[in-house]
Amino acid sequence: MITTRGLTKRFGRVLAVDAVDLDVREGDRYGFLGPNGSGKTTTVRMLLGLVYPTRGEIEVLGKAVPKRVGEALPELGALVEGPAAYPHLSGRRNLSLFDAAGRGARRTRRPRIEDALERVGLAKVDQRPVRAYSLGMRQRLGLAAALLNKPRLLVLDEPTNGLDPQGIKEIRELLVDLNRDGTTVFLSSHLLAEVEQLCTRVGIVDRGKLVLQDDLATLRAVTGRVLLTTPDPATAVALLDGRVEQREGDRLVVRHDDVTALNEQLVAGRVRVRELAVQRRTLEDVVLDVTGPGSDSFGEVR
Repeated sequence: MITTRGLTKRFGRVLAVDAVDLDVREGDRYGFLGPNGSGKTTTVRMLLGLVYPTRGEIEVLGKAVPKRVGEALPELGALVEGPAAYPHLSGRRNLSLFDAAGRGARRTRRPRIEDALERVGLAKVDQRPVRAYSLGMRQRLGLAAALLNKPRLLVLDEPTNGLDPQGIKEIRELLVDLNRDGTTVFLSSHLLAEVEQLCTRVGIVDRGKLVLQDDLATLRAVTGRVLLTTPDPATAVALLDGRVEQREGDRLVVRHDDVTALNEQLVAGRVRVRELAVQRRTLEDVVLDVTGPGSDSFGEVR
């Protein structure tokens, strides 16, 4: 769906994007993750033909960009930075003009607009002028515009910007539903929690370089440790003979790779078990491993 080879962009002496090789596959929910200022938005703009690369190759939906970007656009929906709209017009009227400018089919325009507004939660306020919209509502309207043509590929740059926690959850569920129906999602974000909950595949960029790219399930591998919660922590520590690596109150981190065997040992030793869970690496662990010092503009929540 998206392939880049050696994608590079310079602005004078500033190297914004440095030899990035993206591999976004059909059916992915791909999280393009990096701190603010790491080159994410510049990369997205190059994928859409809005900025020309200094060097390197781009293919989107099998079409070379920017040379053949016009052939890819009918099957592609995008939301980049703050979506533009005529402030004195309603959201519905803005979508109608946007669809007409993109040469959308007139006979299906009304039902497609209805569906897009419903999907993003704007159906009840669609007659209100956009100047009365909140930042989150404007973001939803931009997403509605990206959905008008039921795209095969959706390219989103910080799509939950300005949304409250409920809005973020609704957009996440919408993107999962779209992906389940066949839309590949490429989402740029600096929010670890957002990417970890939504995405199936991740690319991490730091200072313009793609430092890691893999399936999220592979990255979040088991650590060989088990998280144990017990009202008998002292007894558990004595029983497990040096396997306890960390203790905080009634929660223990135990070096063990077999939860069933550990549970049997604890029960036989009369240790009450409230919870046993295999410990996995978090996305935060992965990011901290591959990004350099000073890459501190990641966020967990808005």
